Amino acid sequence: MESNTIVLGGTDVLDNGPFYHGTKADLPIGDLLTAGFKSNYHPEVIMNHIYFTALVNGAGLAAELAPGGGRARIYIVEPTGDFENDPNVTDKKFPGNPTRSYRSQAPLKIVGEVTDWVKLTPDELQRWREKLANLNATKAEIIN
Repeated sequence: MESNTIVLGGTDVLDNGPFYHGTKADLPIGDLLTAGFKSNYHPEVIMNHIYFTALVNGAGLAAELAPGGGRARIYIVEPTGDFENDPNVTDKKFPGNPTRSYRSQAPLKIVGEVTDWVKLTPDELQRWREKLANLNATKAEIIN
């Protein structure tokens, strides 16, 4: 994959992949993931970007926290256009990109699925849901 990168606030994107996207949607290889859906963390917000990470377990967390009744899935994805560090967890809120999270307005192409990853325990998942509920209660801003 040829890297498509842009610079955000003077910080270069740190990774060339592989990249992952977590969801509960059951999708075929070759499908495109696009922006324009409700945020997993602020459902009242329609997202202008599609999000992904270079960390399998980060995508797993997103998959397990995603709404819906399906099985948590991690897809291996390739960006089809430019992407940037996710400002919701980088630069503006945290130095650098510790979560190796990115976003793009261009679709992500599904090229595979990860089936062996560390799933959260029920207690860990509950703690994350409580953290998200607290963020929503405090009206934490999402950078869209």
